[in-house]
Amino acid sequence: MAREVLFQRATKSVYREGDKAIKSFCKDFPKAEVLNEALISARIEEIGEILTPITLAVTMDEDGCWSITKEYIEGKTLEALMRENPDKLDEYMEQMVNLQLMIHSKTCPSLGKLKDKMVRQISELEEVSPASRADFLVRLESMDVDVKLCHGDFQPNNIIVTGDGSFYVLDWVHATRGNACADAARTYLLLCLIDQSYADKYMDLFCGKTGTDRRYLQQWLPLVAATQLTKHRPEEADLLHKWVAICDY
Repeated sequence: MAREVLFQRATKSVYREGDKAIKSFCKDFPKAEVLNEALISARIEEIGEILTPITLAVTMDEDGCWSITKEYIEGKTLEALMRENPDKLDEYMEQMVNLQLMIHSKTCPSLGKLKDKMVRQISELEEVSPASRADFLVRLESMDVDVKLCHGDFQPNNIIVTGDGSFYVLDWVHATRGNACADAARTYLLLCLIDQSYADKYMDLFCGKTGTDRRYLQQWLPLVAATQLTKHRPEEADLLHKWVAICDY
């Protein structure tokens, strides 16, 4: 059966093969990261209630490339639906926020701590001065600790909506346990890259539904932006640098 290319990046490609989706990594991609991604996905599956593609296999081909095989979910991304049906944007955004809040209501003690991960990332940040790194770490230390399930990359493009209206959440590789507002800050930044109006609607909905002071969520934005700079994604650089430079609220 011929493979259909769904997605390609420098380090990985995703293919469809019948009722399966195969994420194939480049030859030099760390084995530990592949196995960790599969393990996180399996742990999310065990939680229940959260719809996510089932992991079927982790294999290495004859060229030494690792791959993760999951069930293929037929449907459209929520981002595509938002673009195709602008009159339903408010409805889609509310469904997305409700889905994220349901995720935040779960716990997964076996996952790593978000705050520990952020400390490591900021400590490795080369784009700012040592004094700025120290300041970020002090500010991060003052933020509230929590143990809510955080997706880490929650955005419309990682949500598949099936024909019957079910919402499947993809790509849990960045999942941790931590403060929901840190997770929401990441979602806000991702939505800014799609459409600022989406990001503004999202923040209003999230803060309204959770009773969160908008200023508190905004305090997370420079910290989350700093951690994302360590991933060196050109498409995010300008936005992240803007938030990293903000010190007053």
